[in-house]
Amino acid sequence: MAARADLYRQLASLLSPGSTARFDEPLSRHTTWGVGGPADLYVEPGSESDLLAALRFARLHQIRLRVIGSGSNLLVLDHGFRGIIVCLRHPCFRSIEPARDQLRCGAGAPLAAIVREAARARLGGLEFLEGIPGTVGGALRMNAGAMNRSFFDVLLRVRFMSLDGAVSEIAAAELQAGYRSCPFFETHIALSATLQAAPSPPETIRRLIALYRRRRQAQPAGRSAGCTFKNPGAISAGQLIDELGLKGARVGHAVVSTVHANFILNDGGATARDILALLDRIRSEVRSRRGIQLEPEVQIIGGEPAPAPMP
Repeated sequence: MAARADLYRQLASLLSPGSTARFDEPLSRHTTWGVGGPADLYVEPGSESDLLAALRFARLHQIRLRVIGSGSNLLVLDHGFRGIIVCLRHPCFRSIEPARDQLRCGAGAPLAAIVREAARARLGGLEFLEGIPGTVGGALRMNAGAMNRSFFDVLLRVRFMSLDGAVSEIAAAELQAGYRSCPFFETHIALSATLQAAPSPPETIRRLIALYRRRRQAQPAGRSAGCTFKNPGAISAGQLIDELGLKGARVGHAVVSTVHANFILNDGGATARDILALLDRIRSEVRSRRGIQLEPEVQIIGGEPAPAPMP
């Protein structure tokens, strides 16, 4: 344990003063569910150079490293994360720059902030992002979407860093994005993305933002990770769970929302174990009673018994 702490102190000493590095940081502070054990080391790089330093250090010492966004689609296990958690929360990763009919957005930029900046520049086409929690980086990894639109519908190109530290750019057309997934970003770290927009009258933009905002406000209040399961096909996951009478089902302080059955709420004091048990119960009942295998939309991380080599 002491040797591992010394190792992490070495990394912290390599980072610039603009970076944040905290030991045994509770990840419950960084997820919308409000659950999860500590990370051995939590880092908010103050620059791309600091991010590169963290990547190289992790590879050299064969320490697991994971980049997270706003934690809105994430379940961290109660044992926490053995390794380094990186969050691109520093202002250098959150810039939003409108230019003509495009916006260049840092990977840490919140989607709601992008909508606001686009509206100020009288650019439309991005209003659907208002209803999606999270950041650009998370939206790329999950191909986030709402109201039959997805992030890749408006994506032009992405600047990224590979796990060996090389920085490059790739066109959206070269990426293979699926429903709530883009495998490329499992092994590459987004730095920024350029989005396509279009000049639009301010009143039209305001009307569409209000529409998507009402959608968000109609979702269940309380601590959740958004939709828990991917839609399995013609029927939505929420409708399927509802039809099986599972609204209100609970394990400990984790409960299926009575407003929207695809939301699991932490009603105060839930653990990751509670949430996982409830996920398993839902999947088991759907499989046994409908023959459908539900796939979680949330990412589940943590609980590794020992550091593992990076890919």
